[in-house]
Amino acid sequence: MELDALDKLAAFIFDGFIVRKDLVRKYSRLYPVPTYVVEFLLGRYCATVDEKEIEEGLEIVERQLRDRTVRTGEEELFKARAREIGSVKIIDLIKARLDTKNDCFVAELPSLGLKDVRIADNLVHENERMLTDGFYAEVTLVYDAAIAQEKNGRPFAIESLRAIQLSKVDALAALQRGRSQFTTDEWKRLLIRSVGLEPDTLSERAQNIALLRMVPFVERNYNLVEIGPRGTGKSHLFQQISPYSHLISGGKATVAKMFVNNATGQRGLVCHYDVVCFDEVSGISFDQKDGVNIMKGYMASGEFSRGKESIRASGSIVMLGNFDVDVQQQQRIGHLFSPLPPEMRDDTAFMDRIHAYVPGWEFPKLNPNIHLTDHFGLVSDFLSECWHKLRDGSRVSVLQGRVNWGGALSGRDIEAVNKTVSGLIKLLFPDPEMPIPDEELEKIVRIALESRRRVKEQQKRCLKTEFRNTHFSFSMGVDGVEQFVSTPELHSDETIDSDPLPPGQVWAISPGGQDASPALYRIEVTVGPGSGVKILNAPVPPAFRESVRYGEQNLYVRAKELVGDRDPRAHEFSIQLRAMDVERSGQGLGLPVLIALCGALIERSVKGGLIIVGALNLGGSIEMIPNPVAVAELALEKGATTLLMPISSRRQLFDLPDEMATKINIEFYADATDALLKAIIE
Repeated sequence: MELDALDKLAAFIFDGFIVRKDLVRKYSRLYPVPTYVVEFLLGRYCATVDEKEIEEGLEIVERQLRDRTVRTGEEELFKARAREIGSVKIIDLIKARLDTKNDCFVAELPSLGLKDVRIADNLVHENERMLTDGFYAEVTLVYDAAIAQEKNGRPFAIESLRAIQLSKVDALAALQRGRSQFTTDEWKRLLIRSVGLEPDTLSERAQNIALLRMVPFVERNYNLVEIGPRGTGKSHLFQQISPYSHLISGGKATVAKMFVNNATGQRGLVCHYDVVCFDEVSGISFDQKDGVNIMKGYMASGEFSRGKESIRASGSIVMLGNFDVDVQQQQRIGHLFSPLPPEMRDDTAFMDRIHAYVPGWEFPKLNPNIHLTDHFGLVSDFLSECWHKLRDGSRVSVLQGRVNWGGALSGRDIEAVNKTVSGLIKLLFPDPEMPIPDEELEKIVRIALESRRRVKEQQKRCLKTEFRNTHFSFSMGVDGVEQFVSTPELHSDETIDSDPLPPGQVWAISPGGQDASPALYRIEVTVGPGSGVKILNAPVPPAFRESVRYGEQNLYVRAKELVGDRDPRAHEFSIQLRAMDVERSGQGLGLPVLIALCGALIERSVKGGLIIVGALNLGGSIEMIPNPVAVAELALEKGATTLLMPISSRRQLFDLPDEMATKINIEFYADATDALLKAIIE
């Protein structure tokens, strides 16, 4: 393997904390233990780029895995070895339970088929997770022949154990120090390599999905859903990377196991793990009717009440599921929560508790030869220990004074977005003292808003009356431009949707005439220092050049009433026309051009779903539209919700069929200033 620049940098900065990920895959497939167990050993003996040292380390790792992991059929061999020698070292999942008849704890070692191994009370109290679903450990198992001869004797005992997870106190400090030596992009790529994926083969959208999957590990009580095709590696992170994560695959989830056992008082998974993940969530059901309600309450507040006391826990809930159809088809036949169990899928109160919905359909099906990395990444147990420590505290304070939320976000939406932002900041900027550039913060905010808006859109499909406004927006700084964030599966640059366009962009219909029928256009204007208007289309259609000249002159003449104290002559406008129909002349678009120029200059968006119609002349008068009914029919066909037309068209629109008139809102304007006021978002 050839080391690239990122390998060399990571090896220099994180000496002793890196491992080659292709070696991890090689050994994790050979032995019956999770990936993080193999990485624990590789990190101990092979955390170097020196090929000779790696070879020597691999011999030790291979020997330990061969001698200490129990393959199917070898159980009696290990037991016999323990009897002959007196003790044996194994790597196994260790669980424990209280034996009330004998008032002592007994341990279970699944790979040996032993369910009644003696274990000292202090070992259980020091490692309470063995009382839930257990954890992997290096165990010294001893055999006592004298006890074996007693009636109901338990000859096997655990003498000592070492949990397979990092116990290094300054792990997070080392991560924070190291992060400062990387650019944000390099750090993002290293994180993705550390979970076994190769970022260079993933799109930016797929890389963001990989990051979102990590957020529950660093953020307390974070609720995440990911639905997508099979084979995209959804469960890998939650099963193989961290000992602080627990995966439940399909079937029944008991309230006692998840939350608390009323009979024994034993706390459940959400109390002992950072992340509890439901895989194949469509098959999950609770053993009690109130199971979903308990979970709903826990997801909202981080508390659950069983019996007399109210118990707090910080475990994050992750739900993974599969689509049987593509995302467009899913949206036609139902909504994106349809793969959830029946008692959850249409419950808008349950949906409200989901902080982020990850678009799993945008992640590629994993090809081992392409998408899995052969490069160096951080050792899993080092990384998972750092993630565990990052759960303390929140980074929401970074947003104060820098980001303002739009009016469409409810209190629950803001809480959800804040948690996602906090988690992504912890991952990308683990040191609270490290400055976060505006452009990086904006990217994080966009990811967080989109993943929460996806939840809101599904609520809207279930209950339109309550969740009407889903137009999530934000602005950077006090005087920042309001920016709207959409979900790509509902949004297309080629179609008119209810989301407002960025400032300077408008949808317009050319009125047509004797030789041309009405046609849809998108006009896009950007503004910068300089003077004049530059048309980017090449060649420029003569009719559109004339529309731009009329719009420009009206802007200069009426600047005071249109844009206030801003001076349009001190700015250069770049304008581009995008034709959506066969007709491409751009004829009669003077008013839409004027509104696009004004919107760009005053940094305000026009309303979502709006189409503007109007031909200007040099004097500022609005020309008659030859066939307003044809214009309205085209607007409706293209998906507009509002049509802005000159008042002179009102009488002719009486001929618009009733069923069409009820489907589109037609607003009339008297002049250019009136049109601008009605088009711009208040």
